[in-house]
Amino acid sequence: MSEENLKDDEKKNPDKESSDDEKQSDEEKSSDKKSDVEESDDEKNFDDEKNSEPEEPEYFSPERPVTLQGKIFAYFDDLKMMLSEISLKYIISVVGGVLFFVVLIGAVLIFADPSEVPPENKIPRQIADEYMQDYIHIKISEGMSVGEIADKLSSKGVIASGLKFRILSKIRGYDDKLKSGTYVFTPNMTENAVFEKLLNGETYLITLTVPEGFGVKEIANRLEYLDLANKEEFLKLAENFAPYDYMKKRKDVVYSVEGFLFPATYSFEADATAEDILKAMTDEFDRRITPEMRERAKKEDLSIYDLTILASLVEREVRFEEDRAKVAQVFFKRLKINMPLQTDATLQYLLDAPKEDVEIEDTKIESPYNTYLNAGLPPCPIASPGIESFDAVLHPADTDYLYFVADRSGHNHYAKTYEEHMELVNQYR
Repeated sequence: MSEENLKDDEKKNPDKESSDDEKQSDEEKSSDKKSDVEESDDEKNFDDEKNSEPEEPEYFSPERPVTLQGKIFAYFDDLKMMLSEISLKYIISVVGGVLFFVVLIGAVLIFADPSEVPPENKIPRQIADEYMQDYIHIKISEGMSVGEIADKLSSKGVIASGLKFRILSKIRGYDDKLKSGTYVFTPNMTENAVFEKLLNGETYLITLTVPEGFGVKEIANRLEYLDLANKEEFLKLAENFAPYDYMKKRKDVVYSVEGFLFPATYSFEADATAEDILKAMTDEFDRRITPEMRERAKKEDLSIYDLTILASLVEREVRFEEDRAKVAQVFFKRLKINMPLQTDATLQYLLDAPKEDVEIEDTKIESPYNTYLNAGLPPCPIASPGIESFDAVLHPADTDYLYFVADRSGHNHYAKTYEEHMELVNQYR
């Protein structure tokens, strides 16, 4: 086409060129829009991948059956699926670990054996008086079963578990090896410590020491302190306890055993009764008064009862050994001339509490035990005399003294006349 023709055509169709431009522009826009959509889809896919979570296993699916039966079946199906995913090795390792610790603990319990201490080396032990209140006394009787022993130990607080004690005894073969006797334990002991005592027969004895010059009431106080006897029960039994004929109770006597409980050191099992204690002490008295002593007393025209009264007066009046025989001689001379013994020791026996010095008012107390008002011997011994006081009465000194007075240190000073005696009283008291 010629140039003129083209120009004529443009003039005739002015919108054609514009339409072609618009078409080209629309195509470009469409391409850009498509590109934007693709980019948007890529970003969305990236965000979805970034924020997505692992797909839950089927057994955690929230879609559950509605009926109860369906729920139960679904539960077991889920459980089966879960268990199938647990490693067999894991199960074996856990079970193996548990078994290992069980075997280890059992081995420790079995081989930690307290019975290795040779029974022949055991020595009955004694507990000091002042510590006894902190101990638990338990008697294991002959023929008691392990169950009974375990129950007794656990109920007293010695061990924490009676069941554990029974199991250990059975495993170790101790059931027929535990020895009977009275034992002293402490609270919350280990089973091994208890087994050691019971296997070796380590019975404990409570030591009771009765000093010379103690009376029945003082002995009762000590017994109660040691938890060996109830004070009131002991004193009640002491009123009429007389296993030997020479102890027969006399008029105005409160305790028939007064003076006949020999002062010595005794060992008693923790469950000893008041009667056991009284018998042991009176038996010791009878043993210590030898045939020779009895024969000597008979020659001096003294009964065992009167011998014991005089020995108790000497015991309470004398502090130093060199004074015993002299004081005994003073008593004999006064008895011979029917002169009151006038011993402060008998007044002290009447009083509720001892005094350092008796007073004039005390000498006026109306009582058969007041040797200031009554001649002769008091109704019964006033204390438990030691063997030295018995010897002093059986072998008195050879003097002419009728009076004596003790100074503040306990030494006695003697006089033949009342005037000399008063001078000594003014000098030393």
